Parts: sequence; structure tokens; C-alpha cells
Amino acid sequence: MGMHLLCIVNGRETKKATHLAREKVAKLINCKPKEIYFTSCGSESDNLAIKGVCYKNKQKGNHIITTKIEHPAVLHTCQTLEKQGVEVTYLNVDSNGCISIYELENAIKQNTILISIMTANNEIGTIQPIKEIGKIAKKHNILFHTDSVQAIGNIKIDVEEMNIDLLSMSAHKFYGPKGVGALYVKEGIEFEKLQDGGHQERDKRAGTENVAGIVGLGEAIELAYKNFDNYNEKLKSLRDYYISQIEEKIPNVKLNGDRTNRLPGNANISFEGVNSEELLFKLDEKGICASGGSACSTGNPSPSHVLMALGVSSKMAKGALRVTFGLENTKEDVDYLIENLIQIVSDLRK
Repeated sequence: MGMHLLCIVNGRETKKATHLAREKVAKLINCKPKEIYFTSCGSESDNLAIKGVCYKNKQKGNHIITTKIEHPAVLHTCQTLEKQGVEVTYLNVDSNGCISIYELENAIKQNTILISIMTANNEIGTIQPIKEIGKIAKKHNILFHTDSVQAIGNIKIDVEEMNIDLLSMSAHKFYGPKGVGALYVKEGIEFEKLQDGGHQERDKRAGTENVAGIVGLGEAIELAYKNFDNYNEKLKSLRDYYISQIEEKIPNVKLNGDRTNRLPGNANISFEGVNSEELLFKLDEKGICASGGSACSTGNPSPSHVLMALGVSSKMAKGALRVTFGLENTKEDVDYLIENLIQIVSDLRK
């Protein structure tokens, strides 16, 4: 009897905790709690959004529009759908990594059912004109999905104001636990579930809920927006200081992505005549963690698809270093990084 009662209480408690997390996420992107579905990560959210919409809307059309610089979770999903007969248009970006609104509108066809464009790029930090994209999608009665994995915590998002129909996020990008994400789907939008089993997440995502992860996600997103202004101002000043010092003190470098319209903590710089793998190895010896491109394609020797889409030469793309500043970084950390980079780049160029 005692054990049975405990299970009921625990069941109620977990339901309550999950609902509270749902409310927190909904409040911060301005939607209803029932429009939030919890997943295992951003990649799952992207798959569920894009495949789910395509499978459900086969009768309406089979054309989707995305960009050449999306995260692999979107690009590979689109490539899988192409094998299943879906037509995909991959938009070009300019040298700063931004799409052309004119090109987007021109790519729309009679059978276009979905536009999927990331809010901000994971490698170069460039922020897309989301509100304008949402306006075009709405005008043409096309669904708009955005991968906001990099943006949550760094950009204020209002799904109503921005005309966003579906949005993906991942907790660990805003200091929540790894292995939990969320997908926002506007009420009334039909999408097919990809995973069969129980009736969790309003029968759209079968499987036992990761309650601890979900609670962590809710807590993290609330904290991220509580300290939003101070946090982002701090990151921006560290980023701008780092970029200006590198450009001043190291010759033959190139900033990748838009100088101002970028994520506050992102700096992607190419060093001519240097291989980023060697650079990363040397930085690692000094206790500095950075990335050559996407953290998700580490170990891939080919140049970044994002930098290639920007028109960066293969030689410069191979010398790209992505630095991301975060909550605990200080100006002293940045000075230590700059000091080491000056030395390492000089040594490697010799």
C-alpha cells in the first residue's frame, strides 16, 4: 500500500514538474504550454519538425526551402527526404552568411509546403532576418520552421511576432543538461510522429520522458532570460575585444560571418597558412578549448560547408578557428587566448 501511494505521488509530482517546465519554455518564446513538445535534443526536434510536416502534408506538396549553411541535423534530414521524392531548394548566402529575402521569395513554388531556416548559424554566428522570413511564409501560406538551437539565450524570440510555426531548441546550449530538447509547434499544425510506442507528449513523441532533463531545461531557459541583457553585453564585449586584438596583432587573418549581426559569443577567424587541426592541438596543450568549425563535425577533414557557401577559399577555410565565449569567461581568459594564438600562429607559419 505504502509503495503504491508513493508511486501515485511521484507520478503526480513528475507530471507537475514537467508541466511547469513546459510553462516556462512557452512563456519565454510567447506560445501556449501545449504547443511545446519535449525531445532528446535539437537534432531530434529538427527531424520531427521537418519530416513530420512533410509526411503529413504529402497531398499539399513536396517542396521545401532551406539554406546551404544549415546544421547537419537539417541538411541531412533534407537529403533523406530527397531520397523519398521530396524536392529541396538550398538557398545561397552572401559573403557574411545571410540569405537574400528576394531569392527566398523567388524560390517559392505552387507545391512549397515548408521553409526551414536557422535563426543563427552555429559556426559563423550570423543571424538571419527571421521576422522577414516569417512574413513571407505567412503571405504565401507556407509553414516556417527555424532551428533556434544556437539562438535561445542569445536572442529574444517571440514566435507570434516573428510568424514562426515550428522552432527547435536544445537545453545544453543555454546551460541546461545535455540530452534534452524541445520543439514548438503552433496549435493547429498537423505533423506526423516519427516514433511509435506510448502516448507521451500528446501522442507525438513516444518514450519515457526524461523528467530530470526536462526540469533542467525549464530552469535553464528561465535563468537565461532573467540575466539576458547583462550576459549578452558581457559576451559581446569579450567577442569584440578578441576580434579587434587578433586583427591588430596577427597579420593575414579573416573574420568569417557578419561583423555585427552575429551571436554575441561567437568569433570565427581564418588564419592564413595555418591548419586548424594543428592550431587546435597546440591550444589544447595550453588548456584552451576551441573548434575548427561545427562542434558536431569534429574529425571531418573536409573544409566546412558553411565557409565554402560563404565563398571562403578552401585554403582559408582549413585555417578557421571558432571561439565561443560563455558565462564563466573573463577578459583575462581572452588575453591568455590572444597571447597564445600570437605565438602558436607565428610558430606554425614558420
